[in-house]
Amino acid sequence: MAETGVKLMVQLLVAVLLTVLVGEAEAVVVCNVEMSKMELCRAAVTGSSAPLPTKKCCALVRQANFPCLCNLKSVLPSLGINPRHALALPRKCNLVTPPECRGPV
Repeated sequence: MAETGVKLMVQLLVAVLLTVLVGEAEAVVVCNVEMSKMELCRAAVTGSSAPLPTKKCCALVRQANFPCLCNLKSVLPSLGINPRHALALPRKCNLVTPPECRGPV
C-alpha cells in the first residue's frame, strides 16, 4: 500500500512540474482533474480558515476521482493545501465523502 502511495505522489509531482513547464499548451490530468483548473478550489483548501467552495469548485469536485486524490493527501501540505480543508470538499459540496478520505489527516 505504501508503494502505491509513493507512486501516486510521484505521478502528482510530475504532473505539477509538467503543468508549470508546459503551461496551458497541453492539459495535464491527475485523478480526473485538469491541473490548470485546480485553481478554482484554491481558496477553499488553503489557509487556516477557508471559505466555502464556489459552485465552480464543486463542479470540479464532482468530476474528480476523490479516492485517487485522497491517496495523495500526504503531499498536499507541500503544495500549500490544508489537507483537512481539501478532504472536507466532498461534504461541503453535498457529496458523499469516500472512505479513503475519512480518518486522520
